Amino acid sequence: MILLIDLCYRDGSLSRDEFVAPVERLLCRIGVAFVTRHYTAVGAPDLESADAAILCGTALMDTGYTEHPELFRWLLTFERPVLGISSGMRALAAAFGGGVEPCREIGMADVKMLAPDPLFAGQEGFPAYTVHDYAVQVPGEFVALAASDRCVQAIRHRSLPLYGSSSTPRSGTSGSSSGSPGSPVFRARSG
Repeated sequence: MILLIDLCYRDGSLSRDEFVAPVERLLCRIGVAFVTRHYTAVGAPDLESADAAILCGTALMDTGYTEHPELFRWLLTFERPVLGISSGMRALAAAFGGGVEPCREIGMADVKMLAPDPLFAGQEGFPAYTVHDYAVQVPGEFVALAASDRCVQAIRHRSLPLYGSSSTPRSGTSGSSSGSPGSPVFRARSG
């Protein structure tokens, strides 16, 4: 079972339809069992029963989750796969001490691979639709996997199956963008 985590400013917000529901629909379509929890409601039973977790994105100005780093400390000992998408990547990096730096990037970006990883299956790069005002500062326990000419776009923990991508599945528009079946983010969500 996948634990799908809603990072939106409040449980049941309208933003949920844009940032959580698309991932729920994908998981339903591919027949993967999941449970969705708002980040403020994740409890020990959720974490114990989860085989993996996905931290969903938020709206550009929705950063309330950053005010509660204590709610993400479970990531330090969660040894099962995690995918942090967009704001989820920011929450993942922050749990391990990674900060942020200003990096406004809205629109298509050419992303280049920086390090090999099975998630990206031999790709040298890919186009991605990005929507963020900040880029993560990669924590020491992580490696930067991919970057645009402006900032890091994907990270992986050096020893645990923890990944982050700044591209969002809701925003794929064509070809190998983040929402398409050929993209790394899609493969991470569906694999």
